This record gives sequence, structure tokens and C-alpha cells, in this order.
Amino acid sequence: MIRDSHKQQGNRRKLVALLQEKGIKDKSVLEAIGKVPRHLFLNSAFEEHAYEDRPFAIGAGQTISQPFTVATQSELLQVEKGMKVLEIGTGSGYQAAVLYAMGIKVFSIERIKELYDKTSKLLPKLGYRVKCFYGDGNLGVPTWAPYDRIIITAGAPIVPEGLLGQLKPGGIMVIPVTEGDSETMKTITKQADGSVVVKEHGTFRFVPMLEDKHDLR
Repeated sequence: MIRDSHKQQGNRRKLVALLQEKGIKDKSVLEAIGKVPRHLFLNSAFEEHAYEDRPFAIGAGQTISQPFTVATQSELLQVEKGMKVLEIGTGSGYQAAVLYAMGIKVFSIERIKELYDKTSKLLPKLGYRVKCFYGDGNLGVPTWAPYDRIIITAGAPIVPEGLLGQLKPGGIMVIPVTEGDSETMKTITKQADGSVVVKEHGTFRFVPMLEDKHDLR
């Protein structure tokens, strides 16, 4: 049985209201964040603070993003139910769970074995049927390409060309690109001729995207 008290549900409603105040408008994003029990993706030591709008350490030098960042990236994807979305950086699994709750077919790859082992078991236990893979996110998951959308949940020094190749024409990639000591959130829309249109959406903070892991499974 999933531990989800009335207090935790109430705290989620408060979080949704806060995200609306901060400018999140997409109803499907807000509804998903209102449903997904974020406290179950955190170390139990942080459970009382799970619905505060801030990141937390999840081990292996990684973090679970603050809800506003998750909501912003989810909104920028402009998804429709049934779309195929590739997530680079499974981490805690929270972002993948939010997308799944929006009716999305989620494919997620994680570079850190410790996190992959933990999250690939946690997600189905909570009812989120996300296809999880262990390997280098820079390479994506070509077996299931092309994707309607791609979301990168770590700071990337450049836009990986291999990932653009796995994006459908008309598809959107949401990626935080490292510039100085912060990341600029960008949407990259792939045109029919293969060219791209890039838009910027403010600065955020992310852990860096890792490289050189080529064991895709």
C-alpha cells in the first residue's frame, strides 16, 4: 500500500497553488504534480519537507529537482497524451512519474548504476510503467526512436547531436544548457528539413550531465 496521508495530499495541493502563482499554467502538468507522491521519491529523512519547492540530495552526488523546475520542463514539452518521450537522467524517477501521470509513454535512461537499480524497481512498484535503461544519456535509446519529445534533466555543455537525430520532425527537446555557473533552459524544435529553432526560457541550476558510459540495455 502506498503511504500517502491526508496531510501529504494537502501539502501537494498547496504546492500546486504555489506553482500556479509562479506562472505554471498547463492544467495537465498541475494535475500530475497534484497526484504524484513526491515524498516517496525522497530519502525518508526529507519526507516532512517533500512538498517544499526545493531540490534534495538523492545520493551519488545527484538531486531531485525542485517542483518548479519539473513543472517548467514538463510544460515546455507541450505534450499530448500518448506521445513518446525520452528522458535523459532518470534520477529519482519523479520527473518520469509526472510525465507518466500526464498520459505519456516514458522512456528513461540513467547513467549511474546505483540510481538505475533503485529507480527502475521503485517506479513499477508505485504503478508507473516507465521503460528504464542503464547507459550513457548522450547516446539516447535508439532502439525506440524516434521520439515526439526529449527532456534532459541535467546541465549539458552542448546539445548532443545524437539525441537530435532521435527526435521526430516537429518534435521538441527541452534541455538546460550550461553557461557559466548556471543553466539556460532551452527548447529546440526540429523542423521538417532537419534544421532547428531554439528558444530560451530563463536560468536554472542543475547537476552536470555525465558522459562516457556506453553500456545500453
